[in-house]
Amino acid sequence: MNRRQRAKTVIELEPRRATSTETSPTRAVEPDPLYGVALLKTALELKRRKDGTPEEILRGVLARMRLSEDEFRAWLSQQGGLAKLLGGGGT
Repeated sequence: MNRRQRAKTVIELEPRRATSTETSPTRAVEPDPLYGVALLKTALELKRRKDGTPEEILRGVLARMRLSEDEFRAWLSQQGGLAKLLGGGGT
């Protein structure tokens, strides 16, 4: 080996293990860290824009952020739903 060359480091990764939440049919949705950002962006869009429904604005934000709408809505239902988060009711 030449003085200027560095030794290459090889890292072997372990295979991903299946957890109990992945195998159960009623699994809890793993929250993506960007879900909170999506909610914040939706709130800012709702405040800024007066045209469009909250559903349309949310779909637009999720599309721009490239987040899965189905997974986001599953997570959102665990949090109490869109109406509760937007202050539209629910307890």
